[in-house]
Amino acid sequence: MTYSPKRAMAELRHSISMGARGTSSPMKRDEDSSPLISDTQPVDDDDGRGRHPYKDRDRPFFSHFQSICPSIGDDANSSRISLVVVIVVSLLGLVSILAIVKRVNAPYLCKKDGITLHCPHVKEAPSLWENPYSATTSWKPCAERRLGGFSDLPPENETTGYIFIHAEGGLNQQRIAICNAVAVAKIMNATLILPVLKQDQIWKDQTKFEDIFDVDHFIDYLKDDVRIVRDIPEWFTDKTELFSSIRRTVKNIPKYAPAQFYIDNVLPRIKEKKIMALKPFVDRLGYDNVPQEINRLRCRVNYHALKFLPEIEQMADLLASRMRNRTGSSNPYMALHLRFEKGMVGLSFCDFVGTREEKALMAKYREKEWPRRYKNGTHLWQLALQKRKEGRCPLEPGEVAVILRAMGYPKETQIYVASGQVYGGHNRMAPLRNMFPNLVTKEELATKQELDNFRKHVTSLAALDFLVCLKSDVFVMTHGGNFAKLIIGARRYMGHRLKSIKPDKGLMSKSFGDPYLGWATFAEDVVVTHETRTGLPEETFPNYDLWENPLTPCMCKA
Repeated sequence: MTYSPKRAMAELRHSISMGARGTSSPMKRDEDSSPLISDTQPVDDDDGRGRHPYKDRDRPFFSHFQSICPSIGDDANSSRISLVVVIVVSLLGLVSILAIVKRVNAPYLCKKDGITLHCPHVKEAPSLWENPYSATTSWKPCAERRLGGFSDLPPENETTGYIFIHAEGGLNQQRIAICNAVAVAKIMNATLILPVLKQDQIWKDQTKFEDIFDVDHFIDYLKDDVRIVRDIPEWFTDKTELFSSIRRTVKNIPKYAPAQFYIDNVLPRIKEKKIMALKPFVDRLGYDNVPQEINRLRCRVNYHALKFLPEIEQMADLLASRMRNRTGSSNPYMALHLRFEKGMVGLSFCDFVGTREEKALMAKYREKEWPRRYKNGTHLWQLALQKRKEGRCPLEPGEVAVILRAMGYPKETQIYVASGQVYGGHNRMAPLRNMFPNLVTKEELATKQELDNFRKHVTSLAALDFLVCLKSDVFVMTHGGNFAKLIIGARRYMGHRLKSIKPDKGLMSKSFGDPYLGWATFAEDVVVTHETRTGLPEETFPNYDLWENPLTPCMCKA
């Protein structure tokens, strides 16, 4: 985590909170205005007394000059002299103010598209809906296909051989696997057989590549980079062998392997067997241990070559349009990726608000699903506290609501929710809905008939959520995962203008646990802490995640 002075100050404030504010009763702390408290409470006006402590607020304007020059009024001569002095000083002050205003509004020279222009001094006001323009103009995407280039790829029968991969997991994990497969094929100068989307054991989804992505565009866009074929060659007759035979499978690929590993260990087997399957193939290619051109190719696949089918794109455009017109006129909207499904809550091994019965049922669920981690359960309470302190627990819907209100988003904000079945149902969602009643899902935006065409493939429904979040004015994640990091990375690649909020869960856990922290102080901490956590340009670092931050390899200085 990079050092942030503002975050450090917020943490320091929390570290002294119990000492500084603990000496007074929580009931007597700063009586700040909070969205959690009804704004209809009686106010002691006291007839206006005490709100204007300055007794001379109604004094005539000339009397202020007497306070500046007490000699006024002593005698006629001195009075006239003093008055002249005051008038001269006032005129000089007025001239100075006009000069400053003129200088502030005066144009200065700047360059745009190589042309020198007169540009006004304009300081952007903070916006809830977009990042400052001045902070988003230094980088531009540059991973697109090179126009006018030529292909130096050998014919299909002259490559080193064929590689075949199973893209496992959900839609976004599959997307990353496809990008990595193209990169590995390039490293070894091999022909890539169109990846198979492996059936997901949780969703029981049997989507094929062509059911979700535009195959023609995928192959054509990458024709100068990698040789890609739709199916296993006809001369290879025993296709089942490629799925099951260990002789045709490379299984020992370590996670985040360097490019050299493939050249030294995988390429010889491909040359020998001509066709090899690589599995498992989740995160089997590193980031900073491969050539930058390979990382740029992965971005080219992710942001340009992998396009959803036209009908998916059109439905997502329709949903986004409905979100922008829910108030009867054009309005911005926020997309919230709420990760609080039962499986996510269980896997996190974090503790959440709930009844004793709820907690007992969750303990049984964890013991059944993850027995090795659960053991006898005695160590889990300390583990849960540590994980929450480190910011590794999913945010609850109520916590998300409080953070968004602290940032300044009003009750009327239109929010698109991308989520599975929230653990705890309506009761768990109630705080979020109470503070932001304009929450909708794709099921509420679209008719049953409109979504029926996509229900046969669960991946298609996930693609709709992905695109509506991608097109939103503000995207908010609540926990990690491939979905969120791919959205944030794509929005960064599109120019950093779109806000992508990544809550600082570690600092927020300290705030939520501080009984002496008033609303105004909490809101200030939230705003200050998240000024730089909105998808702004951020330098990459060793072992960085290319999918969340494509800056260095895939973007160029503007």
